[in-house]
Amino acid sequence: MEKERILKDIKLFEENTRIFDDEKWKNNKVIEMARRYYDDAKYYLSKKDFFTAFGCINYAHGLVDAIRMEEFKGEK
Repeated sequence: MEKERILKDIKLFEENTRIFDDEKWKNNKVIEMARRYYDDAKYYLSKKDFFTAFGCINYAHGLVDAIRMEEFKGEK
């Protein structure tokens, strides 16, 4: 069950970060950090360390959510 939840969160992260694929975001340190946490989540998942993997992907989501809230706060 833990593995499926983490895989779902990893997929959601990939979907939510597509908006940051253009040149504008290339050197954004927060997006880079979020992607490192995403990579860490996949690594720990491969090691069956579900607790750490879940923490990493949640940190990644939190960073992306903060950027999205700030960047797109006037859009609905």
